Amino acid sequence: MANNSYTDIMEKNHMEIPWHDYARQDGNILIDKAGLIEKASVIGRVGLIMLSCGTGAWRVRTSMNRLSKELGVTCTVDVGLMSIEFNCFDGNDCISQSLSIANTGVNTSKLYRMEQFVDNFPNEEAHLTGEEIHRRLDEIEQIHAIYSPARLGLAAAIACCAFTFLLGGGPIEMILAFVAAGIGNLIRTKLIKHHFTLFLNIAVSISASCFIYAAFLKIAEMAFNVSTIHEAGYICSMLFIIPGFPFITSGIDLAKLDLRSGLERLAYAIIIVMVATMFAWIMALLLQLKPMDFEDLDLGPVLHLILRLIMSFFGVFGFSIMFNSPASMAATAALIGAIANSLRLELVDLTGMPAPAAAFAGALTAGLLASFIKENNGYPRISLTVPSIVIMVPGLYLYRAIYNFGIMALSDAVSWFASAIMIIIALPLGLIFARILTDKTFRYCT
Repeated sequence: MANNSYTDIMEKNHMEIPWHDYARQDGNILIDKAGLIEKASVIGRVGLIMLSCGTGAWRVRTSMNRLSKELGVTCTVDVGLMSIEFNCFDGNDCISQSLSIANTGVNTSKLYRMEQFVDNFPNEEAHLTGEEIHRRLDEIEQIHAIYSPARLGLAAAIACCAFTFLLGGGPIEMILAFVAAGIGNLIRTKLIKHHFTLFLNIAVSISASCFIYAAFLKIAEMAFNVSTIHEAGYICSMLFIIPGFPFITSGIDLAKLDLRSGLERLAYAIIIVMVATMFAWIMALLLQLKPMDFEDLDLGPVLHLILRLIMSFFGVFGFSIMFNSPASMAATAALIGAIANSLRLELVDLTGMPAPAAAFAGALTAGLLASFIKENNGYPRISLTVPSIVIMVPGLYLYRAIYNFGIMALSDAVSWFASAIMIIIALPLGLIFARILTDKTFRYCT
């Protein structure tokens, strides 16, 4: 019996928490009259589910604080990328807990439902027992991917196809990126569904995307005499891997001096970028692909602007679907992204504004629009802002930096890397200042 118990424990590195055991101690007592242990279980679980959705430390702490005040508890919280340590006081007792999640990711649908739960808690859940509240949290926790791997693959295909045009690619690069990115993200979601480790997910999906792009280009070259100059688009076929949420939320957390969460999220994003670019570089060497410049499309300014608006919409829509957003939320984010990203690109083209400054203006615009829309439809602000500016993250620059480092072209590598870092810094800054201007709770340090 002892051996079987040990085997069961070792099957999962993170043991599951029996949340209902805390509630059953007080039977049918309402949560506001329950003991501190039961109240702390509700507060901690809400924070843990929020954390599992990919939102930042400030939002997790805010949600836990709101529940604590409603339940007559004082709560202090320390939030990381995958864990929460918190203390609850009620004047007589003190409870300290350390909670963690097994893996991190993004689920905007679950985040939206959790924000509704927190907003409605004083009028609904506060009048329930702990057992009833945990049952409701059970239902929310079961909100996994609302799209099948095939649909998520299609979303990545649409996003990367649009991304290709916005980076300067033409129809051939767009078609090849559509196919390669779709299959690559389909493989990635299958691996995630079976709980394979992060490094394996990235390595296999990125390698598959690069190989498929090169294979289909070779087929097109033999069948339709397509020029090999179109190989430049292979970079776009792997941009579905861009860690937009951790990049942006790390900047927001650092702005609120949540250094632990901010630095952990930044490290997580850097890990994804480094592993992805390294395997893309290796595949480029094996397949003899080079990150060349795209051919000029020779479009008029008006037509170019119209196409930018359309492609920005579909690019953001695809990324938002990949973050598990419902279609209505994804369309809202896409409208914001179409305006903000097109503004960014037009500022660079028409005024000669440096790319980082234009990125700041685009992110600021996205943040202001999201704040205005949130007041009317209640969508989580971060579920609108992050997808709308993920398309601005310079994945192409980061890859070219690593590629040039790999072939020891250090001058070019440093130039690409410096440009990428400046834009990456500008994007969260734009959202932060939009938040400062529109959200008084975020504006002050209290």
